[in-house]
Amino acid sequence: MNEKPLRIGTSSWSADSWRGPFYPAGAKSGEFLAHYARRFDTVEIDATWYRTPSESMVRKWERDTPPGFVFSAKIPSVITHEKRLIDCDAEFRDFLKVMDLLGEKRGPLVFQFPYDFKPDQFETLEKFLQKLPSGFKFALEVRHKGWLTDRFYDLLRSKGVAFVVLDLVWMPKVAVKTADWTYVRFIGDRKGIEQQTQTWEKLILDRTKEMEEWAPKIQTLLDEGTIVWAYFNNHYAGHAPGSVDLFLEIMKKIGKSTEA
Repeated sequence: MNEKPLRIGTSSWSADSWRGPFYPAGAKSGEFLAHYARRFDTVEIDATWYRTPSESMVRKWERDTPPGFVFSAKIPSVITHEKRLIDCDAEFRDFLKVMDLLGEKRGPLVFQFPYDFKPDQFETLEKFLQKLPSGFKFALEVRHKGWLTDRFYDLLRSKGVAFVVLDLVWMPKVAVKTADWTYVRFIGDRKGIEQQTQTWEKLILDRTKEMEEWAPKIQTLLDEGTIVWAYFNNHYAGHAPGSVDLFLEIMKKIGKSTEA
């Protein structure tokens, strides 16, 4: 896998409302990914959270993107939300097998846990992480503040799992490093922005201040030799591609020239 120091992209590429402002006006949905890959060199796959993709789908993703492009992907919710890491070895194995078809384009795989996955599940998490196979990059996202302890961070470090750094409305904005790479997700306030818009064709929130606070933290990680993967959601400011462009400009201003 091509280990660029900084990769920034969006969470998903399938928004119909990107047709016009980001994709060509006449683009078909099946052409979106190829157009996306002409602008950015990584994307977070959201669809894998709902179900393990078919082999044919994964092969199409690989074909539709150029050499050097890298996918990250959410681990299916049957593992994190339904079974909550218990008796899910078969589902996990099947997911890893199909995602391995991406070859050099396979990037981090992300465990996104629900809000009510609480620290009393520490032993369950520890037991599951002990079984993680080698050869994959795993990141882990929690949405309960009670997890944010040294004990939790030390567990992730011991397994080489990256803590997912979040910009999420109710979570503390902590940039803790638990691996030699870091995964950042800019999510924002989903409920708040959906009261203002249901389409995602333009930026409607000015997140410049927040990005200017994040940029030095990202730069510090890069200066330490940490590889950073960062993804913007439409809910962050209204139009994820626009958020990527703005953040790249801010990063350049503080001295880090990046390629997207």
